Amino acid sequence: MGMPEDLSQETQLADPKEKLVLLVDDDESLLDLLEHAVGKEGFRTERAMDGPETLRKVEALMPDLVVLDFMLPGKGGYEVVRELQASGHGDIPVIIITGRQLDRKQVEMVRYESNVKDFLVKPLRPAALAALIHSLLKTWPRTSAGPQAPGGH
Repeated sequence: MGMPEDLSQETQLADPKEKLVLLVDDDESLLDLLEHAVGKEGFRTERAMDGPETLRKVEALMPDLVVLDFMLPGKGGYEVVRELQASGHGDIPVIIITGRQLDRKQVEMVRYESNVKDFLVKPLRPAALAALIHSLLKTWPRTSAGPQAPGGH
């Protein structure tokens, strides 16, 4: 019965450690960077390096958000986004990252997908990625005092 009460409390933010972010890229060094940046914010992370692995991990782990490289070998980012929707996981927010400029038609096509929340172009700025994930998952940044943090010095 606490539902209406919860809806009115929009300022209530979740703890990042309650959220799982699936990081997907075929470049292991970039995955290391992403894992460091997102993990430093307090989020739990998991990694995948291609489309099929991403789909298996989404099914097994039910992440709260997916950071997805658009240019994966084999099954690319767009196919992964479509398959997430087709398999009933279209409610999981996706942030697309890409190493090359996509043409306007490609961007519009992917942006139209309901679960794609934003595009980031490599090289990524870790602070911008962290801020976007906090915003989408409604969590508080680790640098700020969360609701349970004691006040004072």
